[in-house]
Order: sequence, then C-alpha cells, then structure tokens
Amino acid sequence: MIKLQIHTVKDTVTACLLFVAVCAPLGVVRIITPELPAEETIGQWVWFGKALLLSSICILIASLLQLTGKDTRKHVLRFSYFSVCVSWGFMLCGALEAIGGLRQLYGFAASGHSRYALTGSFFNPGPYAGYLAMILPVCLHLYLCIPKDKTVIHYLEKGMIALTGIPILCVLPATMSRSAWIAAAVGCGWVAYMHRDKRRWYVLWERYKRRYVLWGTGIFFLLILGGVGAFVLKPDSALGRLFMWKVTCKAIANHPWGCEKGFAFAYGEAQESYFEQGNYAVWEERVAGSPEYAFNEYLSLALTEGIAVCAVVVVVIGMCLRMGMKRGRYGICGAILSLLVFSFSSYPMYFPAFVVAGVCLLLACGIGDVIGKPFILCVCLTLWAGGYMEKWQQEKDACGKWMYARMLYHSGGYKAANEAYEKLYPVLRGRGVFLFEYGHSLHKSFLYGDSNKYLEEACRYSSDPMVLNVMGKNYQEQHCYEQAEKFFYRAIHRLPGRIYPYYLLANLYAEPDFYKPDKLKEAADSVLTKEPKVHSTAIDEMRSEVREILKRKDKCEIKK
Repeated sequence: MIKLQIHTVKDTVTACLLFVAVCAPLGVVRIITPELPAEETIGQWVWFGKALLLSSICILIASLLQLTGKDTRKHVLRFSYFSVCVSWGFMLCGALEAIGGLRQLYGFAASGHSRYALTGSFFNPGPYAGYLAMILPVCLHLYLCIPKDKTVIHYLEKGMIALTGIPILCVLPATMSRSAWIAAAVGCGWVAYMHRDKRRWYVLWERYKRRYVLWGTGIFFLLILGGVGAFVLKPDSALGRLFMWKVTCKAIANHPWGCEKGFAFAYGEAQESYFEQGNYAVWEERVAGSPEYAFNEYLSLALTEGIAVCAVVVVVIGMCLRMGMKRGRYGICGAILSLLVFSFSSYPMYFPAFVVAGVCLLLACGIGDVIGKPFILCVCLTLWAGGYMEKWQQEKDACGKWMYARMLYHSGGYKAANEAYEKLYPVLRGRGVFLFEYGHSLHKSFLYGDSNKYLEEACRYSSDPMVLNVMGKNYQEQHCYEQAEKFFYRAIHRLPGRIYPYYLLANLYAEPDFYKPDKLKEAADSVLTKEPKVHSTAIDEMRSEVREILKRKDKCEIKK
C-alpha cells in the first residue's frame, strides 16, 4: 500500500479534493428513496449522475492545482492518491452502513423491508451483507499497514479502522448471509496471506512442517463441517440456487451469444421447457421459483450478453487485479476478490452501490500516474452522466407517480388506475412489475385484448407464471378456450408446484362450451391432493370451490 505523502498545502488541498471526488459517487449507497417502490434504485442513479459532475469538477481542480508552481514534475497528480482515497472512502461508507445496521438491530431505526429486521440502506439483508464483506479486507489491509513505531496519527488511524471493522464484524453474522461470510473470509484471508513475512514463514515451515500439516488438515475438515453447517442452515435456499444455475446454464446453451430479450424471458423459457419434459427430481419442483436474477453474476452476464463478453470481462478484471498486486494495493484487491466471490451466489450488480464500488476498485487497482488521464476520465464521466441524467430523472418522477397508480390499483379503482398507467407507460415500459399491474388492471376492467397486449410485453421482463395465468383468463373470457388451455399449461410447466393454474384449468374444463370431464377430474385431483409449498386460506377456498364444481357436474351427469 503506497502511503499518501503530503508535503505542501497544495498537496493537502489536492488530497481533499480527490477524497470528495471519490466519496461523492460512493455515497450512493446511503441514498434511500422511501417515496419510490421498495426495490426501485432509480433514485440512486439520479444521485450518482449529480455526484459524477461534482467528482469531475473536483478532479479537474486538483489537476490544475498540480500544474501550477515551479516544480510541476515533483507534484504531479498521482493516482496513488486515488487508491488511498478509495480505501478511506470505502471505510467511511462501511462505518455508516455498520452503524445504521446496529441501529436497526436495536430498534432505533426501521429496516428497508418489513420482513427483515436488518437491511442497512438496502431492501434486503443479502446485498447489505455483501457490501460490508467488501469493506473488511480494506480495513484489515490498512490496519496491517500501520508501522510499528506509531505516532499520534497512526493511533488515530488505528482507532478509525477499529471503529469501522468492529461494528461490521458485529453486524455481519446477524445478516445470515452465507455468501457474504465466505466472501469476507476469502478477501481477508488473501490480504493476511499477502502481508505475511516470507522469510519468517519459510523458517517456521522448515522447523514445524509436520505440525503445520496436521493443523492444515484439521482446518480443512473444519471448513468442510462449516460448509455442511451452512447448507443445513437454509437447505432449500442453497438447493434453489443450484437449480437456478442449472436452468440458467440451459438458457445459455439456447442463447450462447446472449439474449436480447433479457434474463427473465430466457430463464422463463428454459425452466418451462425443463419441467415440460417431466424428467426432474421432486426437490427441484419444491425449490423452483420465478427469479428476477440468476444469483450468479457470471451466468447472468453470459446469458444476457453472451459467453464471449463474459470471458472478456473476467479477463479485464484479472488484469486489474494483477496490476493492483504489483502496486501493493492488497486491500483494494481483497475487496475485489470479496465482490467476485459474493457475485458467484448473489446479484450485486443490480445495485448502483455495487456498480460504483466495483468501478472505483478497478480504477484504484491500475489507473496510471500521469496527469493526462484524469482530464480524459473527467470528460468521459461528464459526457456519460449528462447523457443519462434527463432519462434517470424522468424515470424517477414516473416511479413516484407509479406509487399513486399502484394505490388506485390495489384499492380497486381500476378505471382511474388504467388512466394513470397509460400516462406512465412510455417511461416505465421496461419494468415487468409495472406491465403486469397495468395488464391485470385492464383485465379487471374487462378489457381483455388490451390486457394481453401489455402482459405479452411483461413476459420479456418477468418469469412469473401469474402473467401467463392472467393471459389465459383473458382468452377464456374471450371464449378462446384452446388458447386459454395453452397458457394455463405453460404456467404449470413454468412452476409445477403452484396449485393456482390447476384450479384455473378445472374452471376452464367446467365451461359448458369446453366441458372435458376426464381433464376436469385430473385438474381437480391436482388441486385437492397437491401439497402446497406454503399453505394459505386461498388454497382452502380453491379446494372448496373445486369440490362444488365436481358436485355440480356429478348431479348433471346423474340427471342425464
């Protein structure tokens, strides 16, 4: 780790400007928008666009400062400053997040989701834990870099590191995120290994080789036991992710060069095709779901952009890591390793905080030391942010109005909701939840043709079988019974564990114009005997209604 050497007032101002330039975009993690839907991150992107402009101004001023003076070569703006600022910027964000998590744990602040007590500034404890896991290697590296002959400044550094690392260690276990635990362990383990005294390690190895082999074997078995324990902790969650990866790999095989229609469309098709074949295990039906993410960023990237693009991205990250290792920036590299490990079983790149963090870490690994590059970087950032700011702001305003339309939708004011959704459609047409709500509202308004139009678009952004169910109901109301049957079967094949599509099929086969007694009995048996994943009163109501349908049909058969 290259220490930040400050010799003049000009260097002090430069360092402060760079620290502000780094912290401004990193601060996106603390932006909370309760006025928007819970999982909506567009408010953070708006903040990021404004923060980029501030960062560009700070970097330009710092660059100009370094050009002034008699000896410009001595005080050239060096991006070793940048790597140090990134490390301490992460420390600041991590401290704020950890303190926020502690406040939530002890009831002094509300979490971002009603189902979880601990989410930080996120809506889910998983991403929150992953973000904290990135900070720990940076803390460890900075701590190990403190020299033995400590001064007052070194004691202050040690105190600040402790005030960040200890709260993170207190909060991280409470998140119950196994992916984050592993990511933190890998990142910190790598940093500790890189800081080892090679000569001392060699001498100790030669002297206590047998003892170290025994200790290593014991630790290996402990790790195996820990892995088994982590699996037993939430087995269905682990199996669910394994099944998601399996289906995603099948989708990649169907779209090796990437799927333009997105992850949800390709995944839904692949899962539907897999269950339709019928050759699957019982546990796969139990753990299957309709995910919005692959819970593996590498597979997700390979599916949406193609295997070649995924390989290029991995190679670029590897090159940046190598450059960071050569420069001794082990904390930065450890944070990247934690992010890479966490990305293997989660979806961090769907959050602006992780995207910004990842870019900053990669830049801190290998950006050059010459003054020309900051100018180029600032111009690129300013142009990029300026091009997207208007779009982001429009989406944020539309999401705020969406909350009002959603209130009308849930309260049964479908006519008013349809008008509100129609106005928002040009801006929010890329959101699956919005399109489903709009299509379902039109269905409730008896506008079945218009409903299917928007639900068909929703299939591109959502793998939820409810979209197919509502489309089938629309066709049934239009007396297109064969089309309705097709969509109900598609919903069944997409998620065989759901009882609702079997219930819809039973109602369809009970229609006088489409009466099929054998298929009705088969669908009814599925409704009455299939074990639900989560029992609810809705299931009892469906079963009661199916029994009534069977009784009515039996009476009709007797009369005949």
